[in-house]
Amino acid sequence: MKDAEMNDGILPVQQIRDAIAAGHIAATIPPTEAQLQPASMDLRLGTRGWRVRSSFLPGSGIDVARKLDKFAMHEIDLSDGAVLERGCVYIVELQESLALPDTLSALANPKSSTGRLDVFTRLITDGATEFEAVTHGYHGGLYAEISPRTFSVLVRKGSCLSQLRLRRGPGSMSDAAMEALHRTVGLIRGADTPDFRDGVALSVNLTPDPDTQIIGWRARKHAGLVDIDAPGSCEVDAYWEKLTTADLVAGGLVLNPDEFYILASREFVTVPRDHAAEMRAYDTRVGEFRAHYAGFFDPGFGMPEMGAGSTRAVLEVRSHDVPFLIEEGQTVCRLVYEPMAATPDLLYGDSGSTSNYQSQGLRLAKHFIQD
Repeated sequence: MKDAEMNDGILPVQQIRDAIAAGHIAATIPPTEAQLQPASMDLRLGTRGWRVRSSFLPGSGIDVARKLDKFAMHEIDLSDGAVLERGCVYIVELQESLALPDTLSALANPKSSTGRLDVFTRLITDGATEFEAVTHGYHGGLYAEISPRTFSVLVRKGSCLSQLRLRRGPGSMSDAAMEALHRTVGLIRGADTPDFRDGVALSVNLTPDPDTQIIGWRARKHAGLVDIDAPGSCEVDAYWEKLTTADLVAGGLVLNPDEFYILASREFVTVPRDHAAEMRAYDTRVGEFRAHYAGFFDPGFGMPEMGAGSTRAVLEVRSHDVPFLIEEGQTVCRLVYEPMAATPDLLYGDSGSTSNYQSQGLRLAKHFIQD
């Protein structure tokens, strides 16, 4: 690579291609262009999965295979498709593996559509002491922990549930730097005074859509099967209940334990072309609920010059343990920005990108038939 391309930060799509060519990312079946996003790469399920008794981390110096010898209940063949049942935990071997140099680390998150289906997915590596993080210089296989929480899902070899980012250097960005970036490009709109503390705060929108009068969606329990690889295949009413102002209590929405909600941020979000962003999934400082599964926001997301209108962040919300009242404008999560190592050749919203949620408002996953 040229010196100008060796900056610290999240690797853009062209440098992900370079990493594949250099053998830093390998696969049983060569990766395709369809897997590449502006700042990440989709990871594909392999043929082997295991139903396990519980979630686990292998721990330092221990391979995932050794843990599976103890925790696996039975092996599953995904070659011709397999149903992953809600409430169960599975480990699936991924087609991709890594041979990272000491200069690169990686991080993973569920794809947007995965999170909007309430499918809890986390990346595991050999020797891992935390989920979703791949240490500098890692050489080895990749595994996905998958636990459908609301809908059972049909997956198969090649299905993509999560995505991987490569990072050169620490990749951190101070709140002061994010605030300065906001003054330059306007990271969010709709907040009177943006709150920058460990990222920029996003709050919940409970004002109904003027056309539909909907403020959110609540998943139906015991709904049908969702085929991960079949967009536009499910009727909305069979899987979701509409939430309107009639569901509000004293102006707020009560989140019931063990129920899954799709809501939207009050603010409109922009990710400039030379930065990427990640949603912090769970912050005990703002309440006992999880506000987001899918955390990656690509460069170009919400940018007017990319043809985007006002673009909200969709919030995948699940309360913990007790009912929780969430109110209009209440902070629910934080968006953390990071610099890119270079501006991507492909931005979110470009004709060659998979941009299902540009200019989104309160939008369900792509699997549901929507106007």
